[in-house]
Amino acid sequence: MDGPSREDEEDSTLTSIPLTDDTDHSSKIFSPRSQSLLPKMMNADMDVDAENQVELEEKTRLINQVLELQHTLEDLSARVDAVKEENLKLKSENQVLGQYIENLMSASSVFQTTDTKSKRK
Repeated sequence: MDGPSREDEEDSTLTSIPLTDDTDHSSKIFSPRSQSLLPKMMNADMDVDAENQVELEEKTRLINQVLELQHTLEDLSARVDAVKEENLKLKSENQVLGQYIENLMSASSVFQTTDTKSKRK
């Protein structure tokens, strides 16, 4: 009995069972049915991404529009304030001019009211 006998070889072959499973189960994970779902899931993900992108673009557009409207409102508000100041200034100038014209008219004999009845009598 110089070497292992044939029975010993068979016994050792039968008893050497690997504890880890080295087989490839990836084909079992994606059965033909689940493989047909994969493109649908990927399309759903792309649809969600496209929807998110569209939603993000819409939000960005709305934010830009709001900012533009805020700037327009600020400009209009500043213009209203400037017009109010100009209006007050013009009212004040009109009062001064009105008073000046009244003083000139009262000082001039041309604008004096004539009492014709008292002169005729």
